[in-house]
Amino acid sequence: MKLFIDTANVDEIRKASEWGILSGVTTNPSLIAKEGRDLVDVIKEITSIVDGPISAEVISLQADEMVAEGEKYAAIHENIVIKVPMTIEGLKAVHAFSKKGIKTNVTLIFSANQALLAARAGATYVSPFIGRLDDISFDGLTLIRDIREIFDIHGISTEIIAASIRHPMHVLESAKAGSDIATIPYKVLEQMTKHPLTDIGIEKFLADWKKSQA
Repeated sequence: MKLFIDTANVDEIRKASEWGILSGVTTNPSLIAKEGRDLVDVIKEITSIVDGPISAEVISLQADEMVAEGEKYAAIHENIVIKVPMTIEGLKAVHAFSKKGIKTNVTLIFSANQALLAARAGATYVSPFIGRLDDISFDGLTLIRDIREIFDIHGISTEIIAASIRHPMHVLESAKAGSDIATIPYKVLEQMTKHPLTDIGIEKFLADWKKSQA
């Protein structure tokens, strides 16, 4: 399973990129707004850090406006993927983008039917929001499994991005459920590096090393 980072904080992206584990980035207008920066400037900077798919989300809600907005983002760099909401207008836009050879990521997926519609419209990626489903007492991982089964049965090449990741177990279980990608907040990536036995092992190593030098 490939790992993306879900943030618009360029410092976080740069730090995670240095680990050598990132395959891509997902952003959204709200995340970028929180950084107090221009959306296009942030996207351009991200393309200089990560050589992989970078999702830039449209703000428009009408298909023709989504396409016009998305074309501007796609012109920034060949790695740009246009992030589109799962609506009827969004499906129209995805179909149009597909004809133009522009990659898309359909976001706000909460059912396998939505994922199937997005894939058939031509989506490159679908993003089921497993954390938000968990928030309302629905097992978000069941959705990943259902989408994976449907896509495998019918030979659908659209990739599944596990989104709305809340904690490291979401990452682990998404990988086991067959998600192609997980897009992960920086704080969760950091948590994934930690284990109390690793800390104890390092402390023991240092203690043994000092003792051997005495």
